[in-house]
Amino acid sequence: MSKVKVGIIGTGNISRIYLENGSKFSSMEIVACADLDVERAKEKGAEYGIRGCSVDELLADPEVQLVINLTIPAAHAPVCLQALEAGKHVYVEKPLAVTREEGKQVLELAAAKGLLVGSAPDTFLGGGLQTCIKIIEDGWIGTPIGATAFMLSGGHESWHPAPEFYYQQGGGPMFDMGPYYLTALIAMLGPIARVTGSTRITFPERTITSAPKHGQKIEVEVPTHVAGIMEFAAGPIATLLTSFDVKGGSTLPFIEVYGSQGTLQVTNPNNFGGEIKLRRGGASEWSTIPLAYGHSENGRGIGAADMAQAILTGRKHRANGELAYHVLEAMHGFHDAAEQGKHYVMQSSCEKPTVFPLGLAEYTLDK
Repeated sequence: MSKVKVGIIGTGNISRIYLENGSKFSSMEIVACADLDVERAKEKGAEYGIRGCSVDELLADPEVQLVINLTIPAAHAPVCLQALEAGKHVYVEKPLAVTREEGKQVLELAAAKGLLVGSAPDTFLGGGLQTCIKIIEDGWIGTPIGATAFMLSGGHESWHPAPEFYYQQGGGPMFDMGPYYLTALIAMLGPIARVTGSTRITFPERTITSAPKHGQKIEVEVPTHVAGIMEFAAGPIATLLTSFDVKGGSTLPFIEVYGSQGTLQVTNPNNFGGEIKLRRGGASEWSTIPLAYGHSENGRGIGAADMAQAILTGRKHRANGELAYHVLEAMHGFHDAAEQGKHYVMQSSCEKPTVFPLGLAEYTLDK
């Protein structure tokens, strides 16, 4: 079977797992990588036996059909637009863009050029969440009523070498980790109709205690404790709490989904595998449910591989631009609702991604 030829732009830490996994999927082949730091790109390319080059060289390469954009969030939209203008399909790390306006530009340009856009997170395509989606769709918990989701931490300044971004525009707990939770909820429950939320900044100034910037101060620009409520188009009502202000607390289970006939404890949406528990009405104890799908290890890149298969076959890919934009709008919606003191009605929608067929072979995404 032919493979889609892929080029990676951005050779930071996250590129390693994409490069390691990229060679395993039957639908794509990574042939080049690029970075503003060309020497770093060449070193990374040599490590993985591919061509390292400048961004302009990669975009001008007629062999490259699909660009995986692993740049910093502020560069997501500009690099996606460059790739699309060069006639390349594009798959970008989360979030799709920093602003809704940029996200729309990316989708509109892709549509005008007949190209595809995909976006992380793709953890919902792992064995854990795919099993959860299948359980819900098969009616094990009855009609979905609602859900709760949590992501609580004390922030990044104690361990991250350059944590400033997490407290500047485009950062914060919702934009950092919200995409994983929102994508998982939409994959299980469908698109969101409207949201509301409350936010706060608990610590207006933070002190970095990690190296190499130990002792430096960070002025916090964005909410660091965000509580949101989502009303889904199909009826369920869910809550999502994300925080960088919690010094201790339980976040397990990460997500629970409540149905008319039972409750499902969902895996960590930041992972591809994990433990699933189910408790149906009348049961005195929780049951652990085995995973029905593969790709339960770190399968980052599966979204790009599924997109490559879509390019080859013409079917719709699952981690698509419409889903990513819907997530982006919801995150802004929580902040807007908090600032304006009212519900935010979603302007976008998306299709609920189809679950993988049972028995799908590891690293082969041909359906």
